[in-house]
Amino acid sequence: MTAIPKELFNRDGAIYMGAQRDPAGCQVGLFGVPYDGTTSFRPGTRFGPAAIRQVSDGLETYDPQLDADLEDIAFADLGAVEISFGAPEPVVEAVRQATNAVLDLGLKPLMLGGEHSISSGAVAAVAERYPDLVLLQLDAHADLRESWLGGRHSHACAMRRCLEVLPSGELLQLAIRSGTKQEFQELRREQRLVGMQQLAARLQAIQGRPLYLTVDLDWFDPSVMPGTGTPEPGGYLWADFAELTALLQGQNLVAADVVELAPGLDSSGCSSVLAAKVVRSLLLSLAAP
Repeated sequence: MTAIPKELFNRDGAIYMGAQRDPAGCQVGLFGVPYDGTTSFRPGTRFGPAAIRQVSDGLETYDPQLDADLEDIAFADLGAVEISFGAPEPVVEAVRQATNAVLDLGLKPLMLGGEHSISSGAVAAVAERYPDLVLLQLDAHADLRESWLGGRHSHACAMRRCLEVLPSGELLQLAIRSGTKQEFQELRREQRLVGMQQLAARLQAIQGRPLYLTVDLDWFDPSVMPGTGTPEPGGYLWADFAELTALLQGQNLVAADVVELAPGLDSSGCSSVLAAKVVRSLLLSLAAP
């Protein structure tokens, strides 16, 4: 495939800073999924992808933590996945198809949400290409419920659905701080719960394996990320994320997503800027040799 199928993406609206529309010669393909149909507390993540793009021009292209510059890589902003609002199942399937299209172009996918329920579609597509894929989750919540409010594809079930499409079954859940008693029992029993101090050793153990990073922005503390639908006190700061991205250098990062920005919940706009900065780091990490 040499071009993105036009029926998969809406290319209207803003574009992430420094991106091109033509995927030819690019290393990373960025796309948005404006969906929040299973939100159970505060809605608005459907506006997240557009907000990230709109504020991105306020950032420098250079990332001092990574000593890398967006001007030195080639990446495409492919637009927003065409989705139907309502039930999540068709959205997850549309995400799977869109991710496959990005992979067919030889690009590494970077998906912007929207809510976390969409991640299983992208993970499914990437895992088809990389059966030994390892999934690393940054999140406040375990997201391991079998169902929530009558739905199996709720954002509260995101990792449960990802495990169903992850042949390796290898999921690392970094610094989770909220969930049911049963979820935490499973986290500990399966040795999925990883603290920041343990992360380097766990990444060393999977060195060379394909890695998918899913970033739920409520992993950050509400003091720096109030614009998210389910905030949880006791979270992390930019310095922690910078430490993580430093550890990812040399890992085989093949895909990523950034989800759960609800920009309307933060009138200052700082949450959107933080999300855009996360995206900058991931673009550079995905494009790293």
